Amino acid sequence: MTTFRISEAAALLGVSADTVRRWIDAGRLPARRDDLGHRIVAGADLAAFARAQVAAEGGSGFSSARNRFRGIVTEVLKDAVMAQVEIAAGPFRVVSLMSRQAVDELKLEVGMTAVAVIKSTNVVVEIPDNARAAGH
Repeated sequence: MTTFRISEAAALLGVSADTVRRWIDAGRLPARRDDLGHRIVAGADLAAFARAQVAAEGGSGFSSARNRFRGIVTEVLKDAVMAQVEIAAGPFRVVSLMSRQAVDELKLEVGMTAVAVIKSTNVVVEIPDNARAAGH
């Protein structure tokens, strides 16, 4: 399972590491300690939290072409031919409709990082090189 350190979770949520620590301490965001004693958050837990934050914010942003939104995959729905992928990028919800084959080739799953590349009416989802190398 993909896990994120406090600083990584903060970057994905668009907040400070201190804010993430406060959410963990308050019980709003589940976390555990790794072998070195650092707090980490499971990707699925972070995705659920991000999804709740997006719903609470109630909005999405408008942007011009060629914008890139790094975020966390919060939902992957697949049928025989097509798929829908949702990404929470800070307070923004980005939805991409793509082929199931593309989702399978990218190995997209809830809780992993991805980048939504926005151009006109198309959303292209990419996996950062460092995430692929690290096996995220």
